Amino acid sequence: MNVGDTLPPFRIPAVDPEAMKTWAVALHDPNAIHLDREAVAAKGLGDLVINQGPANLAYVINMLRAAFPGGAIRSLDVRYVDNVFEGDDVSAGGTVTAIADGQATCDIWLRAVERDLVIKGVAVVTLA
Repeated sequence: MNVGDTLPPFRIPAVDPEAMKTWAVALHDPNAIHLDREAVAAKGLGDLVINQGPANLAYVINMLRAAFPGGAIRSLDVRYVDNVFEGDDVSAGGTVTAIADGQATCDIWLRAVERDLVIKGVAVVTLA
């Protein structure tokens, strides 16, 4: 890895609403916006169910783990800037911004192809 390198993307071509049901159980998150299109519409958030934030972050984590095999994620500082909806084509990626003391610092993101940035932040990963 070198400063300026682009991290290989991790892509979900279509976020599955059935997976949201599994995440809802695992997260103990019964919020209807993850399960019921009518609940989403009633809140004025569109007409598609909304993916859980931790699931979106998991896509970024999967990208980092694949980019740095054997490495360890030391820190993640992210900001959620948009929702991910059922059917969205999302891609996690990043760029190495610094390497020092056996660690890589990276700008990271998750983008929804149809709308752009969903998560942005910085990760520090210990190199293997």
